[in-house]
Amino acid sequence: MLKTRIFTAIALLACFIPALFFLNDQLWAGVMLLLSLVALYEWSNLIGLSTRQTQGYLIVSFAVAVALMWQMTLNFHGFLFNSLLLFAVASVFWIACVPIWLARGFHCRNVFINIGMGWLMLGSLWLALVCAKRIDPWLLLIIISTIWIADSAAYFAGKRFGKHKLAPSISPGKTWEGVMGAIIAVSLFALGLCLFIPDQDWIIIPGLCLVSVLGIYGDLLESFFKRQANLKDSGQILPGHGGILDRIDGVIPALPVAIFVMYIYYSIQAMV
Repeated sequence: MLKTRIFTAIALLACFIPALFFLNDQLWAGVMLLLSLVALYEWSNLIGLSTRQTQGYLIVSFAVAVALMWQMTLNFHGFLFNSLLLFAVASVFWIACVPIWLARGFHCRNVFINIGMGWLMLGSLWLALVCAKRIDPWLLLIIISTIWIADSAAYFAGKRFGKHKLAPSISPGKTWEGVMGAIIAVSLFALGLCLFIPDQDWIIIPGLCLVSVLGIYGDLLESFFKRQANLKDSGQILPGHGGILDRIDGVIPALPVAIFVMYIYYSIQAMV
């Protein structure tokens, strides 16, 4: 299983990195939309939508996304402004609502709330992928690398030192030692960026630590809904990993919130 997982991860990297740097904005947006729709399909299974409801869900999502892509082509600044509004809502959701949701173990059976959550989570992720690539592909690669580093460090630290469960009723395998391992590894990664990239702002160290914590929330929320749906994985499309959601659950909260926080930070810096 570990060899299969590693092979799949390498194959994903071999596809992702060239696409990030060599596809034009429209093709990148289209490819990321396809992946987001697959993830949305998996989400529809987690929340128990019927086949007809899932079809309608995906058709409406596709139509809205195409309209946004058209706006991006005509007026990127307007597209970015609309995206930032959604990132603001996503930030409130992940920072204020999700911790309370997980702490109380709230089981939501309302189909409209669950559909809206899927749009908020995966819609904001898709827009963040499009915006980040347009603004700076290296920034996007750094944020996603942070999630991968945090995941790997949490796994190995948890296996080696894990004794205290983080959320046993949601994801029994996760430990506080794994969380600390992730934060330490990400802190070292961020420190390396500060030391080796000229004029790198030191705010990146707490910033990437926040990204790693948000990634844990994303992982826990998906695990919560998988447990509610009595599913081990969100899908079977990625050997050794499960579904698309299983692979990107940490990126879903981290990227939109990171872009929004950075926008606010640099806007304040510009005014000072």
